[in-house]
Amino acid sequence: MKSLRIFVLFVFGGLFLLNSCVQDIIEPADLVVKNAKILTIDSENPRAEAIAIRGEKIVAVSSNKKIEKYIDEATEVIDAEGRLVFPGFNDAHAHFGPMNPDYIELRYITDPTEITRRVAEKVAETEPGVLIRGGHWEHEMFTNKEWPSKELLDEVAPDNPVALSRTDGHSVLVNSYIIKASGITKDTPDPFGGEIQKDPISGEPTGIFKESAQRLLKYNAKKVELSTEEQESKTSQGWKAAFDYAARLGVTSIQYPGGGNPEFFTNWQAEGLLTARIDVAGRLTANADQLARYDEMRLNYPPEGDWIRFGYMKGFIDGTLGSGTLLLFEELSDEPGKTGLPQMSYAELEKRILATDKMGFQIGIHAIGTKANNWILNAYEKAQLLNGKRDSRHRSEHAQILIDGDIPRFAELGVIASMQPTHCITDKRFCEKRIGLERSKGAYAWRRLLDAGAKIAFGTDYSVEPLEPMEGLYAAVTRKDRLGEEGVGWFPSQKLSMEEAIELYTLGAAYAQFMEGRKGMLKKDYLGDLIIVNQDLLSVSEEEIMKTKVDVTIVGGKVVYERVL
Repeated sequence: MKSLRIFVLFVFGGLFLLNSCVQDIIEPADLVVKNAKILTIDSENPRAEAIAIRGEKIVAVSSNKKIEKYIDEATEVIDAEGRLVFPGFNDAHAHFGPMNPDYIELRYITDPTEITRRVAEKVAETEPGVLIRGGHWEHEMFTNKEWPSKELLDEVAPDNPVALSRTDGHSVLVNSYIIKASGITKDTPDPFGGEIQKDPISGEPTGIFKESAQRLLKYNAKKVELSTEEQESKTSQGWKAAFDYAARLGVTSIQYPGGGNPEFFTNWQAEGLLTARIDVAGRLTANADQLARYDEMRLNYPPEGDWIRFGYMKGFIDGTLGSGTLLLFEELSDEPGKTGLPQMSYAELEKRILATDKMGFQIGIHAIGTKANNWILNAYEKAQLLNGKRDSRHRSEHAQILIDGDIPRFAELGVIASMQPTHCITDKRFCEKRIGLERSKGAYAWRRLLDAGAKIAFGTDYSVEPLEPMEGLYAAVTRKDRLGEEGVGWFPSQKLSMEEAIELYTLGAAYAQFMEGRKGMLKKDYLGDLIIVNQDLLSVSEEEIMKTKVDVTIVGGKVVYERVL
């Protein structure tokens, strides 16, 4: 019996030693970042010095000493030299697309006559009849703060259709060429959900068309003839510029809210050109045939995928604060009698949400105003009642202005507030003018939502706002104008800490797409998406935040951007 015990102990001892030896054999990493100040966004391991990645996944996040064992002669090693490292930015709401070199950029102009000058330049190099597009103007930034009119365009572009979108995309300025081609006169009535802005004296269209009124426009444009090869080359160059731009800004994931084609991104990935993960949304509908097609698309691009996914449905219920088309309970302070422009009836909204929710899709509704957000919360609540409660993570896209009673409902219903912090510092210039001081207390209420237990996902709403996440971080922690200003910021009680803001741009956005278990933190077995920045955002002054540059962007363990120093 004694000899049997000795034999058993010998066998088990040998197995233990063998197992220990196996554990000591560490497969080397493909990429290691060391000597870093790592903000992991992982509450169980909030700070680290080094990170090891094998393939697309993180294998270790720890001290420099412990990560050394993952390095061999084939491992790519990046010495961060003490720089800050954190997960790549995940933009929860970006209208991402190819860059167009012919687009007239009007962002941040303050003199409306600059519109005339830039259009004249473009006309000089454009054939008659060819459509001229541009936008991102903001009339609240003009020195006169007045809406622009067709007269800015008519003299320099009598023979070309010209369409210049307001920065929010919910209003457009067009010239008389387009108005005439569309058959629109002073007698043309406003369509449902839209407004043809008319001169108060003459009654003639001013050239501004809001919301659904834009669909009345017929550009009567001459097509520019390009060969198939030329068109493909132009499209490819535009997309490459867009992805390069995202990589330069540290954006490693993009949630595209509506109308995209996932098949295109599959082709792009096959060519090794996809440098950001993409979620593509469909259009909110109650049409059974369309929902069936979406269901098939969801099978082809399932939520289990890491690169290209489909399954989120996007709808609109109102307009914007800037265009004065947001849906409110009470009239606009600066336009008495107007309470905004609903893009559908509540009954239609509820119908679409019930049908889409029943199919198991995630839903996001563009909702800016108080009534708009109340409506979508009511409809989501109705869906839970009739279809059953599940982890749907339906969203309010923007959740900009809320009544007090709706703030706790986000947490109660599990609805995500998908918000864009730069909207706050853009809109605060005219928010109180539009809706008054009291209603403005419910605007961009990040702290109140978090304190109520709600989930927030940050993004940019590009190209309504720049894709630059540093502007969003600045907005979240200061609530001040981009040019800087004295004081503590607009409604400073709603400001966030820098670490909180980064978390909402990473883990918060990952949660909004059901990926918080594999993205948004720097943690073992998570996707190797991270950035290295040139300043310590956790300690720099607020004046330095927007000056911070991304030095290195890594997606799936591969360096997709490295700044030339």
